Amino acid sequence: MILTFCPLCGTGIAFNGTIAGERYAFGVSGLLYNSDVLMYDRRTESLWAQVAGQAVTGPMKGTELERLAMAHTTWQAWQAQYPETEVLSINTGYATDYYRDPYRGYASSSQVWFPVDNRDRRLDTKDLILGLELDGQFKAYSFDDLPAGVDRIADELAGRSIVVEYDLEHTSGKVLDDSGTEIPTFIAFWFAWAAFHPDTEVYEAATSR
Repeated sequence: MILTFCPLCGTGIAFNGTIAGERYAFGVSGLLYNSDVLMYDRRTESLWAQVAGQAVTGPMKGTELERLAMAHTTWQAWQAQYPETEVLSINTGYATDYYRDPYRGYASSSQVWFPVDNRDRRLDTKDLILGLELDGQFKAYSFDDLPAGVDRIADELAGRSIVVEYDLEHTSGKVLDDSGTEIPTFIAFWFAWAAFHPDTEVYEAATSR
């Protein structure tokens, strides 16, 4: 499993690290594409865009990673559900200040620090959305526009019935197909999702905006 996080895009995404039956190890390149972290695989040194889940340069260009279902929520909500969870220690032996946040204020501002290909004004730049890809089609569910007072909605994408379950208090959500199986999704800032998926649909509730 590959666990990734890009603070510039607000995206925590999990992938299967097995490609064509072989396991690949990944690292962070330090480079960006559409303001998104570029990973590299240690075998071919191809660069992979996290949001796209795809290699964008190198011998693996065009190859896609299998996205895995995961939860992106608050520590409070997670601990309430899984009280026995272990937490990674910050006592690493290195003189690093893990309490210093180099991105302080970034999420609450409308600024994007690095260039992106597509700026879509249908939603605010840093709106948090739940992004869904299904059979080659894309849809974004802004937490600001999901109905309050309920915890799920029925919807349709690519001709398939789905259920979106969400928790507005902790800004988390997931999507289930008509058999109740979870479809991998991830939370992102709107600008990041739109940069990689310019043809995305956007969920609109009757009471939204």
